Amino acid sequence: MNEIDRLWEFLQRLTPLSRSCLLSELERLELCGIDMPGSADILARLRAEFRKDGSNQARATNPSRYFFAPLELLLMDGAPEHANAGRISRNTLTPIWEWICRDLLPTMARDYTKAINDQVAANNPKETLKIAATFQTKVVKVLENTLASADGTELARSKLAQYTASRTAFDDVRKMLHVLRAGDALPKFNEKLPEKIAKFDDGQVAKITAQLDAFRKSHANALPFALALVARRLKTSWELVRLATKGATSKSATDVAATPYACAVHMVLDRLDDKRLALRIALRHNRVLVARDLLAEIYDLEYALKVRIDGIEQSEWGIRLQQLMNAIAELVAAEVSRFPANVGHILGSRRLRSHDSLGGKLSYLAWKGRDVVQDGAAVFRKLIGQT
Repeated sequence: MNEIDRLWEFLQRLTPLSRSCLLSELERLELCGIDMPGSADILARLRAEFRKDGSNQARATNPSRYFFAPLELLLMDGAPEHANAGRISRNTLTPIWEWICRDLLPTMARDYTKAINDQVAANNPKETLKIAATFQTKVVKVLENTLASADGTELARSKLAQYTASRTAFDDVRKMLHVLRAGDALPKFNEKLPEKIAKFDDGQVAKITAQLDAFRKSHANALPFALALVARRLKTSWELVRLATKGATSKSATDVAATPYACAVHMVLDRLDDKRLALRIALRHNRVLVARDLLAEIYDLEYALKVRIDGIEQSEWGIRLQQLMNAIAELVAAEVSRFPANVGHILGSRRLRSHDSLGGKLSYLAWKGRDVVQDGAAVFRKLIGQT
């Protein structure tokens, strides 16, 4: 019996929930780019046990799946350490659920699990949803009491750390609390959105902004999640920025930062980081054509931010943007350097930066010209108001 077999024999003595938690943790490390000798074989065996469909992504078991159902549209499959305002990492659900079951509400969680399994077996979906909603309310109340004090918060954080080494899992607990507090407000907001927003023009921006205004009056803490639901409908992720820039008195970074939806800029930068991670994975697996398309999207996103927010380079957003672009440049340079200098690499093509073409530069000048007119009109309106 080799070491992997001995390790697997030991893992079989653990509860299924513990093995599922281990699977999530190994996948988290994999997404973070941390290679562990022998982990590939253990991962394959754990996935075979918990993912009969061969999926590489974590899926909650029945009781927890019903509990986490309100989060479904907000889940992302990236590493938990990755910034994701308005979204929750799917890989943190298993450790959070184990923490709830073992530490936060062990007796109630046990009763809930039995009740859910009984109703699922009886094919009673309405009662199943009712039981899940009741347990969600109980968890919200306990979390509110727990997090009301510094000592309670620290204890909860240390207990959760026993199930995952992720530094941001506790942030996902807070996010979960905000989503559950919002109740059916988020689903109702989601239902009112168009299925797809092919063109996020001024009319659509005004309509969505009105819906967001109404939502944030009652659920300000859940606003990033409402924005995330809007982002799902957009053709390109950078368009979310228009919710911030359209409501600003000018296109300056300072004025954009003063709007109620300034966090949309942070969320777009999160999407840029998504693409950075996807680029790294594509290059690791020699998927050059996928990497090419990702890089073109990255350059377009960078360009859009710089065009639509004046002085972004000197802002907090600009600093983060530059850090991301530097990291992306390092990935591209490392890939291109694998080939002789006299051999062109597709990732080094200037065509990927479409805005560097004559058409792109004319579009840039047109945008800036329009901004000057709009900013001048805004100043004029301010002067009239003051007089």
